[in-house]
Parts: sequence; structure tokens; C-alpha cells
Amino acid sequence: MKMKSILLGMCLAFSLVACGPKDEEIQRDITEKLRDQPGVHVDVQDGVATISGICKDDAFKQNIENTVKGIKGVKSVVNNCDIPAPDAEPAAAAVIINSDSTLDKSVSDVVKDYDGVSATVVGGVVTLSGEIKRNELQPLIQSLQELKPKKVENKLTIK
Repeated sequence: MKMKSILLGMCLAFSLVACGPKDEEIQRDITEKLRDQPGVHVDVQDGVATISGICKDDAFKQNIENTVKGIKGVKSVVNNCDIPAPDAEPAAAAVIINSDSTLDKSVSDVVKDYDGVSATVVGGVVTLSGEIKRNELQPLIQSLQELKPKKVENKLTIK
């Protein structure tokens, strides 16, 4: 009688193990659940699901793990999903300031089109003096700014 009980218990245990989902079935279920999550891959071995790939942030990583844990037959989850470092902000573009001699020649070329306006360049600073019409002021300043001086000092009198 004791032997029959042991055999019956072993058959019951074997049938329970045999009835549980196989790794291939678990893998298929996980793949189906995560089909909309590119960059994430899960391998299943003996009911242990190992997540790998790239997760965009901690919340995403935890959500994937919770989804995998919820699949029938998963015994445990190993989450090896990597989170990329945040993008570093690009360095500010270097401001290039033209030398005085180059800047002086360019400023002279711009200013010659405006009667009554004169300009001097010292240490990268353009100083405007004289008289100008109101509608000519903005185009002049804009043209001078494009030459990349350190500063444009406006001492013009508007007519």
C-alpha cells in the first residue's frame, strides 16, 4: 500500500510538472505581449525570463519587467535591460570674433553705403557716429552684427 501511495504521488507530481507551460510556450507568450516594444528581447530557460536590450528609462524598464512577471509559467525575471545615459547638451558654438584689421575693412565696406555715418574699430568693438535716417538704422546694425564684432556701440543721431 505504501508503494502505491509513493507511485501515485510521483505520477501526480510528474503530471503537474508536465502540465505547466514549457519554455517555448512562455517565450511565445512574452514575445506576443512585447511585440510593440522594439529593442527589448527576452530569453526563457527553465521558467526564468532574462530581459535584455535597451529601455528608454527606469519606468519603461519596470513596466517591461512587470509585464514579463505576469506571464503564466514565469518563475522569476532577471532584468538586464540597459538604460542609455541621457544625451549631453551640445556645447555652445564658439563665437568667432574677427580681428581688428579684417573687421575694420569689412565695416568700412558696409558703412560707405550710408551717407553721414562713420565707424571706428578698436578691440573688436565697432563704434558708430554721425547721422542716419530711421529706416536705415536697423539694416546697418544688422549688417554690422553679421561681421561678428565683440560689440556695436551706436552713437548715431537719427534724422
